[in-house]
Amino acid sequence: MKEKENVRQRAVGILTSGGDAPGMNAAIRAVTRAAIVAGFKVYGIMRGYKGLITDEIQQFSTQNVSNIIQRGGTILKTARCKEFTTPEGRQCAYDVLQRHGIDCLVVIGGDGSLTGARIFANEFNFQVVGLPGTIDNDLYGTDSTIGYDTALNTIMDCVDKIRDTATSHERLFFIEVMGRDAGFLALNGAIAAGAEAAIIPEIATQVEQLDELIANGFRKSKNSSIVLVAESPQTGGAMGLAERVKQKYPDYDVRVTILGHLQRGGSPTAFDRILASRMGAAAVDALLDDQRNVMVGIKNDEIVYVPFTKAIKNDKPINSELMNTLRRLSI
Repeated sequence: MKEKENVRQRAVGILTSGGDAPGMNAAIRAVTRAAIVAGFKVYGIMRGYKGLITDEIQQFSTQNVSNIIQRGGTILKTARCKEFTTPEGRQCAYDVLQRHGIDCLVVIGGDGSLTGARIFANEFNFQVVGLPGTIDNDLYGTDSTIGYDTALNTIMDCVDKIRDTATSHERLFFIEVMGRDAGFLALNGAIAAGAEAAIIPEIATQVEQLDELIANGFRKSKNSSIVLVAESPQTGGAMGLAERVKQKYPDYDVRVTILGHLQRGGSPTAFDRILASRMGAAAVDALLDDQRNVMVGIKNDEIVYVPFTKAIKNDKPINSELMNTLRRLSI
Protein backbone atom coordinates (compact mmCIF):
# COMPACT_ATOMS: atom_id res chain seq x y z
CA MET A 1 0.00 0.00 0.00
CA LYS A 2 1.38 3.38 -1.00
CA GLU A 3 2.12 5.70 1.93
CA LYS A 4 0.45 9.08 2.02
CA GLU A 5 2.70 11.89 0.90
CA ASN A 6 3.68 14.19 3.75
CA VAL A 7 2.34 17.67 3.22
CA ARG A 8 4.27 20.32 5.10
CA GLN A 9 2.11 22.55 7.27
CA ARG A 10 2.06 26.11 6.02
CA ALA A 11 3.35 28.88 8.27
CA VAL A 12 2.53 32.59 8.27
CA GLY A 13 4.47 35.41 9.86
CA ILE A 14 2.75 38.57 11.11
CA LEU A 15 4.46 41.90 11.60
CA THR A 16 3.47 45.51 12.26
CA SER A 17 5.58 48.28 10.78
CA GLY A 18 5.77 52.07 10.66
CA GLY A 19 3.65 54.27 12.90
CA ASP A 20 1.36 52.44 15.32
CA ALA A 21 -2.40 52.71 14.84
CA PRO A 22 -5.32 51.77 17.11
CA GLY A 23 -6.74 48.48 15.87
CA MET A 24 -3.43 46.86 14.98
CA ASN A 25 -3.86 44.44 17.89
CA ALA A 26 -7.34 43.55 16.69
CA ALA A 27 -5.83 42.78 13.28
CA ILE A 28 -3.06 40.64 14.82
CA ARG A 29 -5.69 38.72 16.78
CA ALA A 30 -7.84 38.16 13.70
CA VAL A 31 -4.98 36.98 11.47
CA THR A 32 -3.67 34.64 14.19
CA ARG A 33 -6.99 32.99 14.95
CA ALA A 34 -8.22 32.77 11.36
CA ALA A 35 -4.87 31.28 10.30
CA ILE A 36 -4.93 28.67 13.09
CA VAL A 37 -8.47 27.68 12.08
CA ALA A 38 -7.21 27.31 8.49
CA GLY A 39 -4.38 25.00 9.61
CA PHE A 40 -1.42 27.38 9.54
CA LYS A 41 1.36 27.68 12.05
CA VAL A 42 1.51 31.32 13.11
CA TYR A 43 4.61 33.31 14.01
CA GLY A 44 4.68 36.77 15.55
CA ILE A 45 7.58 38.91 14.32
CA MET A 46 8.66 41.60 16.78
CA ARG A 47 9.61 45.16 15.83
CA GLY A 48 8.59 45.01 12.19
CA TYR A 49 11.22 44.42 9.52
CA LYS A 50 13.94 44.93 12.11
CA GLY A 51 12.81 41.84 14.01
CA LEU A 52 12.67 39.95 10.76
CA ILE A 53 16.38 40.61 10.24
CA THR A 54 17.43 40.07 13.88
CA ASP A 55 15.29 36.90 14.20
CA GLU A 56 12.93 38.14 16.93
CA ILE A 57 10.27 35.60 16.08
CA GLN A 58 8.03 33.43 18.24
CA GLN A 59 5.28 30.97 17.49
CA PHE A 60 1.80 32.22 18.37
CA SER A 61 -1.17 30.34 19.74
CA THR A 62 -4.67 31.67 20.39
CA GLN A 63 -3.55 32.50 23.95
CA ASN A 64 -0.94 34.96 22.64
CA VAL A 65 -3.71 37.13 21.25
CA SER A 66 -6.23 36.82 24.06
CA ASN A 67 -7.47 40.07 25.65
CA ILE A 68 -5.79 42.39 23.13
CA ILE A 69 -8.66 43.50 20.88
CA GLN A 70 -9.31 46.54 23.09
CA ARG A 71 -5.68 47.62 23.41
CA GLY A 72 -4.10 50.44 21.43
CA GLY A 73 -0.61 50.23 19.94
CA THR A 74 0.75 46.86 18.87
CA ILE A 75 1.84 43.88 20.98
CA LEU A 76 4.33 43.05 18.23
CA LYS A 77 5.98 46.49 18.63
CA THR A 78 7.13 48.48 15.64
CA ALA A 79 10.37 50.10 14.51
CA ARG A 80 11.97 51.81 11.55
CA CYS A 81 14.53 49.64 9.77
CA LYS A 82 17.15 51.11 7.43
CA GLU A 83 18.70 47.67 6.88
CA PHE A 84 15.55 46.41 5.16
CA THR A 85 15.92 49.12 2.51
CA THR A 86 19.10 47.37 1.30
CA PRO A 87 19.31 44.14 -0.76
CA GLU A 88 21.61 42.66 1.89
CA GLY A 89 19.09 43.35 4.65
CA ARG A 90 16.23 41.83 2.69
CA GLN A 91 18.33 38.75 1.92
CA CYS A 92 19.00 38.34 5.64
CA ALA A 93 15.26 38.64 6.34
CA TYR A 94 14.50 35.99 3.72
CA ASP A 95 17.07 33.62 5.22
CA VAL A 96 15.49 34.03 8.66
CA LEU A 97 12.05 33.22 7.25
CA GLN A 98 13.44 30.13 5.57
CA ARG A 99 14.99 28.90 8.82
CA HIS A 100 11.61 29.14 10.55
CA GLY A 101 9.77 27.52 7.66
CA ILE A 102 7.61 30.64 7.18
CA ASP A 103 6.27 30.69 3.62
CA CYS A 104 4.02 33.78 3.68
CA LEU A 105 3.73 37.11 5.46
CA VAL A 106 0.96 39.44 6.61
CA VAL A 107 2.29 42.99 6.93
CA ILE A 108 0.21 45.53 8.85
CA GLY A 109 1.23 49.13 8.22
CA GLY A 110 1.05 52.18 6.02
CA ASP A 111 2.51 53.36 2.73
CA GLY A 112 6.18 52.80 3.63
CA SER A 113 5.53 49.38 5.15
CA LEU A 114 3.63 48.13 2.10
CA THR A 115 6.30 49.55 -0.20
CA GLY A 116 8.87 47.42 1.60
CA ALA A 117 6.54 44.43 1.41
CA ARG A 118 6.12 44.85 -2.35
CA ILE A 119 9.86 45.03 -2.99
CA PHE A 120 10.53 41.99 -0.80
CA ALA A 121 7.75 39.94 -2.40
CA ASN A 122 9.02 40.68 -5.90
CA GLU A 123 12.68 39.98 -5.10
CA PHE A 124 12.06 36.55 -3.57
CA ASN A 125 8.75 35.54 -5.18
CA PHE A 126 7.36 35.49 -1.65
CA GLN A 127 3.66 35.54 -0.79
CA VAL A 128 2.81 38.75 1.08
CA VAL A 129 -0.59 40.20 1.96
CA GLY A 130 -0.88 43.69 3.46
CA LEU A 131 -3.35 45.26 5.86
CA PRO A 132 -3.74 49.07 5.81
CA GLY A 133 -2.76 50.05 9.35
CA THR A 134 -2.38 53.84 9.51
CA ILE A 135 -4.32 56.71 11.04
CA ASP A 136 -3.67 58.82 7.91
CA ASN A 137 -6.25 56.99 5.74
CA ASP A 138 -4.04 57.72 2.73
CA LEU A 139 -3.88 54.31 1.04
CA TYR A 140 -5.63 54.04 -2.30
CA GLY A 141 -8.32 51.40 -2.80
CA THR A 142 -9.85 51.32 0.66
CA ASP A 143 -12.52 53.59 2.12
CA SER A 144 -10.90 53.44 5.54
CA THR A 145 -7.65 52.31 7.10
CA ILE A 146 -7.21 50.63 10.48
CA GLY A 147 -6.84 53.34 13.14
CA TYR A 148 -8.31 56.22 11.17
CA ASP A 149 -11.70 56.23 12.90
CA THR A 150 -10.15 56.14 16.37
CA ALA A 151 -7.78 59.00 15.53
CA LEU A 152 -10.69 61.01 14.14
CA ASN A 153 -12.61 60.54 17.38
CA THR A 154 -9.55 61.59 19.38
CA ILE A 155 -9.24 64.77 17.32
CA MET A 156 -12.92 65.54 17.80
CA ASP A 157 -12.65 65.11 21.57
CA CYS A 158 -9.56 67.37 21.76
CA VAL A 159 -11.11 70.10 19.61
CA ASP A 160 -14.27 70.05 21.73
CA LYS A 161 -12.14 70.80 24.79
CA ILE A 162 -10.09 73.48 23.06
CA ARG A 163 -13.25 75.21 21.89
CA ASP A 164 -14.22 75.86 25.52
CA THR A 165 -11.05 77.91 25.96
CA ALA A 166 -11.29 79.52 22.51
CA THR A 167 -14.80 80.74 23.25
CA SER A 168 -14.01 81.92 26.78
CA HIS A 169 -11.07 84.05 25.58
CA GLU A 170 -12.39 84.95 22.10
CA ARG A 171 -9.39 83.41 20.40
CA LEU A 172 -8.52 82.08 16.97
CA PHE A 173 -7.01 78.60 17.32
CA PHE A 174 -4.95 76.77 14.72
CA ILE A 175 -4.94 73.06 15.60
CA GLU A 176 -2.43 70.87 13.79
CA VAL A 177 -3.31 67.25 13.16
CA MET A 178 -1.44 64.35 11.58
CA GLY A 179 -2.01 62.97 8.12
CA ARG A 180 1.38 63.10 6.41
CA ASP A 181 0.54 64.33 2.89
CA ALA A 182 -3.19 63.67 3.20
CA GLY A 183 -5.94 65.90 4.60
CA PHE A 184 -8.52 63.29 5.65
CA LEU A 185 -8.01 63.78 9.38
CA ALA A 186 -8.04 67.58 9.13
CA LEU A 187 -11.08 67.81 6.86
CA ASN A 188 -13.30 65.22 8.54
CA GLY A 189 -12.09 66.29 11.98
CA ALA A 190 -13.14 69.85 11.16
CA ILE A 191 -16.63 68.73 10.11
CA ALA A 192 -17.05 66.50 13.17
CA ALA A 193 -15.92 69.20 15.60
CA GLY A 194 -17.74 72.09 13.94
CA ALA A 195 -14.53 73.92 13.05
CA GLU A 196 -14.58 76.96 10.80
CA ALA A 197 -12.03 75.73 8.26
CA ALA A 198 -9.58 73.00 7.33
CA ILE A 199 -6.24 73.69 5.65
CA ILE A 200 -5.24 70.54 3.75
CA PRO A 201 -2.42 69.73 1.28
CA GLU A 202 -4.85 68.64 -1.45
CA ILE A 203 -6.00 72.25 -1.81
CA ALA A 204 -3.35 74.93 -2.31
CA THR A 205 -3.10 77.14 0.77
CA GLN A 206 -3.41 80.76 -0.23
CA VAL A 207 -3.38 83.87 1.98
CA GLU A 208 -6.86 84.63 0.63
CA GLN A 209 -8.24 81.56 2.40
CA LEU A 210 -7.20 83.01 5.75
CA ASP A 211 -8.49 86.45 4.81
CA GLU A 212 -11.84 84.94 3.92
CA LEU A 213 -12.00 83.04 7.20
CA ILE A 214 -11.26 86.10 9.29
CA ALA A 215 -13.54 88.43 7.32
CA ASN A 216 -16.53 86.10 7.11
CA GLY A 217 -16.19 84.25 10.37
CA PHE A 218 -14.01 85.64 13.12
CA ARG A 219 -14.70 89.35 12.51
CA LYS A 220 -18.47 89.22 11.95
CA SER A 221 -20.43 86.53 13.71
CA LYS A 222 -18.05 84.45 15.80
CA ASN A 223 -16.45 85.13 19.15
CA SER A 224 -14.00 82.33 18.49
CA SER A 225 -12.75 80.36 15.51
CA ILE A 226 -11.00 77.02 15.10
CA VAL A 227 -9.02 75.97 12.05
CA LEU A 228 -7.69 72.44 11.61
CA VAL A 229 -4.38 72.24 9.75
CA ALA A 230 -2.82 69.12 8.23
CA GLU A 231 0.82 68.75 9.28
CA SER A 232 2.10 68.59 5.68
CA PRO A 233 4.82 71.05 4.60
CA GLN A 234 2.45 72.04 1.78
CA THR A 235 0.14 73.69 4.30
CA GLY A 236 2.91 75.48 6.17
CA GLY A 237 1.77 73.82 9.41
CA ALA A 238 -0.19 75.48 12.19
CA MET A 239 2.78 77.52 13.43
CA GLY A 240 3.48 78.97 10.00
CA LEU A 241 -0.15 79.89 9.38
CA ALA A 242 -0.50 81.45 12.83
CA GLU A 243 2.55 83.63 12.23
CA ARG A 244 1.10 84.90 8.96
CA VAL A 245 -2.16 85.83 10.67
CA LYS A 246 -0.36 87.57 13.55
CA GLN A 247 1.62 89.68 11.11
CA LYS A 248 -1.41 90.68 9.06
CA TYR A 249 -3.91 90.98 11.93
CA PRO A 250 -1.87 91.89 15.04
CA ASP A 251 -5.01 92.71 17.04
CA TYR A 252 -6.23 89.12 17.06
CA ASP A 253 -5.46 86.68 19.84
CA VAL A 254 -4.05 83.69 17.97
CA ARG A 255 -3.08 80.37 19.56
CA VAL A 256 -1.63 77.11 18.23
CA THR A 257 -2.16 73.56 19.47
CA ILE A 258 -0.30 70.62 17.94
CA LEU A 259 -2.05 67.37 18.87
CA GLY A 260 0.89 65.17 17.85
CA HIS A 261 1.05 61.58 19.04
CA LEU A 262 -2.14 61.87 21.07
CA GLN A 263 -3.84 60.90 17.82
CA ARG A 264 -2.12 57.52 17.62
CA GLY A 265 -2.99 56.23 21.06
CA GLY A 266 -6.04 54.95 22.84
CA SER A 267 -8.40 52.02 22.73
CA PRO A 268 -9.75 51.46 19.20
CA THR A 269 -13.36 52.35 18.44
CA ALA A 270 -15.91 49.65 17.64
CA PHE A 271 -15.57 50.58 13.95
CA ASP A 272 -11.80 50.02 13.97
CA ARG A 273 -12.10 46.75 15.90
CA ILE A 274 -14.63 45.39 13.42
CA LEU A 275 -12.68 46.68 10.42
CA ALA A 276 -9.42 45.15 11.66
CA SER A 277 -11.13 41.84 12.44
CA ARG A 278 -12.73 41.62 9.00
CA MET A 279 -9.51 42.57 7.24
CA GLY A 280 -7.44 40.13 9.30
CA ALA A 281 -9.71 37.22 8.44
CA ALA A 282 -9.76 38.32 4.78
CA ALA A 283 -5.95 38.33 4.73
CA VAL A 284 -5.96 34.62 5.59
CA ASP A 285 -8.54 34.01 2.85
CA ALA A 286 -6.16 35.73 0.41
CA LEU A 287 -3.29 33.47 1.50
CA LEU A 288 -5.46 30.37 0.99
CA ASP A 289 -6.41 31.64 -2.49
CA ASP A 290 -2.70 32.08 -3.29
CA GLN A 291 -3.10 35.81 -3.76
CA ARG A 292 0.11 37.81 -3.39
CA ASN A 293 1.26 41.40 -3.50
CA VAL A 294 -2.20 42.60 -2.49
CA MET A 295 -3.58 44.84 0.24
CA VAL A 296 -6.88 44.03 1.87
CA GLY A 297 -9.25 46.98 1.61
CA ILE A 298 -12.89 47.83 2.16
CA LYS A 299 -15.14 49.48 -0.43
CA ASN A 300 -18.83 50.13 0.16
CA ASP A 301 -18.66 47.79 3.17
CA GLU A 302 -17.29 44.94 1.03
CA ILE A 303 -13.82 43.40 1.30
CA VAL A 304 -11.62 44.04 -1.74
CA TYR A 305 -8.07 43.07 -2.69
CA VAL A 306 -5.94 45.90 -4.09
CA PRO A 307 -2.58 45.29 -5.82
CA PHE A 308 0.30 46.87 -3.88
CA THR A 309 1.23 48.91 -6.95
CA LYS A 310 -2.17 50.64 -6.93
CA ALA A 311 -2.47 51.02 -3.15
CA ILE A 312 0.95 52.64 -2.85
CA LYS A 313 1.41 54.63 -6.06
CA ASN A 314 -2.07 56.04 -6.62
CA ASP A 315 -3.11 59.14 -4.70
CA LYS A 316 -6.30 58.72 -2.70
CA PRO A 317 -8.62 61.59 -3.65
CA ILE A 318 -10.36 63.88 -1.19
CA ASN A 319 -14.13 64.13 -1.63
CA SER A 320 -14.61 67.74 -2.70
CA GLU A 321 -18.20 67.63 -1.47
CA LEU A 322 -16.86 67.38 2.09
CA MET A 323 -14.96 70.64 1.71
CA ASN A 324 -18.08 72.26 0.31
CA THR A 325 -20.08 70.97 3.28
CA LEU A 326 -17.56 72.42 5.72
CA ARG A 327 -17.69 75.84 4.03
CA ARG A 328 -21.50 75.90 4.04
CA LEU A 329 -21.77 74.95 7.71
CA SER A 330 -19.09 77.30 9.06
CA ILE A 331 -21.01 80.55 8.58
